[in-house]
Amino acid sequence: MEIATPHGPAVAEIDEVADPRFLLVLTHGSAGGVDAVDLLAVRDAAAGIGGVVARVLQPFRMRGARAPGSAVKQDEAWTALVAGLRARYPGLPLAQGGRSNGARVACRTALQVGAEAVVALAFPLHPPGKPERSRAGELRAAGVDVLVVNGDRDPFGVPEPADTTRLVVLPGEGHDLKKDPARVGEVVAEWLGATMRPGSA
Repeated sequence: MEIATPHGPAVAEIDEVADPRFLLVLTHGSAGGVDAVDLLAVRDAAAGIGGVVARVLQPFRMRGARAPGSAVKQDEAWTALVAGLRARYPGLPLAQGGRSNGARVACRTALQVGAEAVVALAFPLHPPGKPERSRAGELRAAGVDVLVVNGDRDPFGVPEPADTTRLVVLPGEGHDLKKDPARVGEVVAEWLGATMRPGSA
């Protein structure tokens, strides 16, 4: 599904379920795509609890860029594409998230798009080797429940539990969360199952 935004088209790969309980919109990191193993594992696990899952390739990646550039423009595009997806699934409660940079845009826009929850996979707390440049404020400012799933070997750091609703740190995992992606999916599905209550839209 192609979705127009003020900054170029986005493409959503949508997996529907027979009896949907909620809509989960997921996206990639700066240089990645929607077929990252952790995103696929979350898709599969969320579908098992009634989630319609849209994995979105953002406009900057459609243009071939490996970095999102302006956060303002990225957030404007994200807000528009989520509105397009919500129009297709009216009445479903919304959760959104992504991995790395995708987790950041999900936190920054959660209130604006009306999300009830954010799933932040491999949240990049700071650039590698630069802990003084913390992005914890984006987690704290999300304004909704935020689940963070990070590996304990992530060079981008691990957020503090106080800055999240729930923090799960997976031993032996790096930034790519590819050692045991099924475990990532299980953690997310367990949390969403409790958070995305029927009739909460």
